[in-house]
Amino acid sequence: MTTLLLSHSACLNHLVPPGHPERPDRLRAVEQALEVEAFQTLLREEAPMATIEQVALAHPRQYVEAIRDANPSEGMVRLDGDTTMSPGSFEAAMRACGGAVLAVDEVFEKKVENAFVATRPPGHHAESATPMGFCFFNQAAVAARHAQKQHGAERVAIVDFDVHHGNGSQDIFWKDASVMYCSTHQMPLYPGTGALSERGDYNTIVNAPLSPGDGGDQFRDAMLTSILPRLRDFKPDFVIISAGFDAHARDPLANLNFLEPDYTWATQQLMQVADETAGGRVVSILEGGYDLQGLAKSVAAHVTALMHG
Repeated sequence: MTTLLLSHSACLNHLVPPGHPERPDRLRAVEQALEVEAFQTLLREEAPMATIEQVALAHPRQYVEAIRDANPSEGMVRLDGDTTMSPGSFEAAMRACGGAVLAVDEVFEKKVENAFVATRPPGHHAESATPMGFCFFNQAAVAARHAQKQHGAERVAIVDFDVHHGNGSQDIFWKDASVMYCSTHQMPLYPGTGALSERGDYNTIVNAPLSPGDGGDQFRDAMLTSILPRLRDFKPDFVIISAGFDAHARDPLANLNFLEPDYTWATQQLMQVADETAGGRVVSILEGGYDLQGLAKSVAAHVTALMHG
């Protein structure tokens, strides 16, 4: 297996207020975890800047330009209660999208089997024209649209195991029969979406909410009974993982109790679906995960599974 790791030091320059959970140290923890000998064979590339046109595959162009224009030359600006921009934020967000786009290209052109995009800020809360929940642009949505436009993908699946529901991904693909969005997440919890009854116009939204205190057993059950059968019926020709690791037992922002073996298992299950219908094509994109130790260990487990199946 060849696995590509995409990241960029510019993603450290998206600064946040003191005490904010989505901080540059998250990326440093991920980088440190992937520097050990077990990950020597990872192919590594720098995430390029996405073009405005690429981001505008998933967001209105005027929204992309408005975010660009909101980027401060000094200090910080607040876009909502928990989403702020510093001078480095726009470049970080564009590199997060550019990493996702390049990952799609490399996987579809069979240069690598799969890829992990280790960037920040995260993306899955960004709705079509609304930044929120630490997110500006929705990298998973950009990746899905790029796969469709550039590589002829017909049925793209996004599977999101972040502890928070990806309201942005659901919003962008609500009326789209060609993209299936599946999510496990804690309910009730921010942002309040993700009920079982939310299914989209074409029944391609699959929500499997979990209750506070649930752990790996309940997660695996939700995957086995709700998500994996629907994915197999959908027969995706490309699988994107919105890989948030804040359902980990150590995470301070929520109350689920996943452990590293749960992430290994879920990754293997999704790779198996991709092997069946998508030629093994998987791109994973980092979302949340706010306890540095839990994040580092979970990413290591996830990337190990990507590398070895």
